[in-house]
Amino acid sequence: MIADYLDLIMFAALMGAILSGFPVSFAISGTAILFAYIGWASGAMQLTLLGALGQRVFGVLTNDVLIAIPLFVTMGVILERSRIAEDLLDTMGRAFGQLRGGLGISVILVGALLAASTGIVGATVIAMGMIALPTMLRTGYDARLAAGLVCTAGTLGQIIPPSTLLIILSDVMSSAYQQAQYEQGKFTVETISVGQIFAGALVPGLTLVAIYILYVLGRGLIRPQDMPPAPTPEGRPGPSEIARAILPPVGLIVAVLGAILGGIATPTEAASVGAVGAILMAGARQGGNLRLILAGVAALLILAVAAGVAPVRLQRSDAGAADWALGATYGALALIGLAAIGASLRQLQRREVLGSAVTSTMTVTSMIFATILMASVFSLVFVGLGGEERVAHILQSMPGGPTGALIFAMALIFVLGFFLDFVEITVILLPLVAPVLILMGHDPVWLAVLIAINLQTSFLTPPFGFSLFYLRGAAPPEVTTGQIYRGVAPFILLQLLGIGVIWAVPALATWLPGAVF
Repeated sequence: MIADYLDLIMFAALMGAILSGFPVSFAISGTAILFAYIGWASGAMQLTLLGALGQRVFGVLTNDVLIAIPLFVTMGVILERSRIAEDLLDTMGRAFGQLRGGLGISVILVGALLAASTGIVGATVIAMGMIALPTMLRTGYDARLAAGLVCTAGTLGQIIPPSTLLIILSDVMSSAYQQAQYEQGKFTVETISVGQIFAGALVPGLTLVAIYILYVLGRGLIRPQDMPPAPTPEGRPGPSEIARAILPPVGLIVAVLGAILGGIATPTEAASVGAVGAILMAGARQGGNLRLILAGVAALLILAVAAGVAPVRLQRSDAGAADWALGATYGALALIGLAAIGASLRQLQRREVLGSAVTSTMTVTSMIFATILMASVFSLVFVGLGGEERVAHILQSMPGGPTGALIFAMALIFVLGFFLDFVEITVILLPLVAPVLILMGHDPVWLAVLIAINLQTSFLTPPFGFSLFYLRGAAPPEVTTGQIYRGVAPFILLQLLGIGVIWAVPALATWLPGAVF
């Protein structure tokens, strides 16, 4: 009798192991191994199934898409450690501060810019918690509203591309889409790229930004005492100061996303462009040789454009003098770019930015990949115990057909977000539910965007919302944990409203991928 429900017991045991505070990757793998032996002893599964584990691990470690994760993390960490985010927050705060709710709007806009340039929730929340939150409190903002704004703006890094969530989600959804096509009898299958998911999430991410801003403006009209105008003793920044603060991160965003959406580079190649761009920006910000860095940026831009327009292949037997001259020019441009990168790295090393950035990158990347690898063990055992068939049966038997199944899946993801991290939900639950939902007729890109916004909400939902923990560590002592929890409650409802808008208007998620790809 118990053997028939081992898959459900296994999932409940995983929840208990994670909530116990044991390291997540070990909790996942330990639960899987324990239930693999219980299943073997009870005759519910064969241990030979674990022979596929080596192939799964090899597939993860050789996945070109996932290589982009450490590169994007590097880009975000360097931008955060070099205080570029602080300059952006200070400038935008002074630009909008004299409006009622202006500081709140500036926090949302800066959160969106940092989301697109860093993609790291923790870095954004901590930076704004240390800089913007005290300013809002001194101005007279309601503490709950100020805390909610900082937490919510920080989570935009998960829905506005590029982000680690969207990279992992694109890999999972691509596999689910292929699996669904195989089950339909199609053997010439289509795939989903990271670029399609990025394009699908861009407009919905900006839609969320618009919803937040409308909420701030509306609350400013209804309860003006919650967000008074901010005095700006330094004066409003001029156009040149605003340009210096905004144009570098915007240029980096355009370079990375433009390369992906324009088909010029793969996500991994674009991520390397982002990492190099962040190093050059940070080197200039930390007092490096500005002329050399600007010359290096110009040289790399010219090289990227020229090599695409007039590529040179010197290994060909018919290469002439013009080809060799062009090759020498390209080589000189590359050397100038390398010199600028080297100068930036030396300056970051002197300012003790580089070492901490590399350590933070390795820590975050190791956590993500350990969770993905151990989730492969868990999902293999869960499938062996019959969990995949049970999940498919539950979804197919939901009242309301495909819509009812999607509502159930979204509700399950939302509830699990109270207790689990987005990586765990993405790599454990989604491979089970996504193929069934796609088979029912849901568009995979639209489905991925809905799930991404739902997973973004998990950063705000107590008791284990990561944004809440980040802000608790960075907030002034007078801001209580209860105020933080109450402050995010309206924004959780706004997140659900955003999901409803994307659900009601699927073109918000599907138009741009269809137009670009």
